[in-house]
Amino acid sequence: MEFAEVVRRRRMIRDYDPDRPVPPQVRERLLEHAIRAPSAGFSQGWAFLVLESPDERARFWAATVDDGEPDRWLVRMRRAPLLIVPLSHKAAYLDRYAEPDKGWADRDEARWPVPYWDIDTGMAALLMLLTAVDEGLGACFFGIPPGRIDPFRREFGVPEEYRPIGCVSVGYEGGHDRRSPSLRRGRRGVTEVVHRGHW
Repeated sequence: MEFAEVVRRRRMIRDYDPDRPVPPQVRERLLEHAIRAPSAGFSQGWAFLVLESPDERARFWAATVDDGEPDRWLVRMRRAPLLIVPLSHKAAYLDRYAEPDKGWADRDEARWPVPYWDIDTGMAALLMLLTAVDEGLGACFFGIPPGRIDPFRREFGVPEEYRPIGCVSVGYEGGHDRRSPSLRRGRRGVTEVVHRGHW
């Protein structure tokens, strides 16, 4: 598929065919492409938790969702045969920039205008989303509620220094995907968001 077509087709898919697992070679391509994302100072401060088995996925949903009857979104999302949790590692960046070629020996977090550890990990997640489209699969990036991050960490033994920035669900699209009602707002055009030379 041409790159422009991949970008055009990329959208969040919220329903999956539970009977079609993601082929192992595709799963590995998703991860191989993720680690090609840019990272400040080539810090590569990310990790990826891959959850494929029914037990692993059930444990993820139990740890990250409040008790009660699942809504339609959750019922459809739970069908995804592959979940990948991208985790950012701030210390990798602070350590890297304290090295002699960077020279910020104090590791002061205030030197960073934005949290590049989260941004770079987000770019890795985007590469997974684009790869899924190129492979003929659907994918969705969604957040883990703040109050459920500690239960998630405990369930999967995630070290404290790694922060989940969200989760990428991947699979073949199911027959009941419902596009977000937010799309009715319409996509803002280039002329609305681009300022050339001056605001």
